[in-house]
Amino acid sequence: MITIKSEREIELMRQSGKLTAMVLDMLEEEIRPGMTTKQLDRMAEEFIRDHHGVPSFLNYAPKGDPDVTPYPAALCVSINEEVVHGVPSDRRIVREGDIVSVDCGVYKGGYHGDAARTYVLGSIDEKVQQLVDVTRECLDLGIAQAIEGNRLHDISAAVEGHARSFGFSVIENMVGHGIGSELHEDPPVPNYGRRHTGVTLREGMALAIEPMIALGRSRRAVSRKGGWVAVTEDGKPSAHFEHTVIVRPGQAEVLTLSLRERNVA
Repeated sequence: MITIKSEREIELMRQSGKLTAMVLDMLEEEIRPGMTTKQLDRMAEEFIRDHHGVPSFLNYAPKGDPDVTPYPAALCVSINEEVVHGVPSDRRIVREGDIVSVDCGVYKGGYHGDAARTYVLGSIDEKVQQLVDVTRECLDLGIAQAIEGNRLHDISAAVEGHARSFGFSVIENMVGHGIGSELHEDPPVPNYGRRHTGVTLREGMALAIEPMIALGRSRRAVSRKGGWVAVTEDGKPSAHFEHTVIVRPGQAEVLTLSLRERNVA
């Protein structure tokens, strides 16, 4: 069931969204080659708790699936061919030339914020840099469609069309989602689809829009060894960006803007 958030609820979501963005801003300043993904995770959890929030992902398990081991960390840190759900580890080191996608969720005031960014460590291949840039552009184009009166798949089609125009692949089995008092709510927000289809967007709908775009031909992310982390089928790099937004007339309200983005807006 899709819920419409009241202005009171949206104000609470602004706070969780702002803290989510603050975590990613902090990590953007701190991440460097030689760090472990677990170091990043510890920094994020400490920051969240110091600001009176709770990590949304820690101990998360999908409802109705008792066989899934609860997620063991505050962040998802996915490197290169890892699309999503990279589990932080003291043995996983980020290196010069990596792209590192960091997904963060924060629960504060009874509501969740959710956002992701892909960080570039040092010099990378020109085509991989284009992948990162285009994925970010896909997010912006998707958000531009998240306005009252549009249809849900207008968001999806904007993401897909831009990615495919550069020859990149859309990961089809990983999608965005509604968000609010639960981390994952209706509706699913795919990154592919036909314009003018899907539910009609109404003011107050809260969506986590998150393009996951691959350099190769993978259209699916596959579980590595049956665990949480999902990788491209062909081992090619993947990038991931995400914002939590509120559907509004004329222009969506983005709740997880970085400090730099807030100062520009």
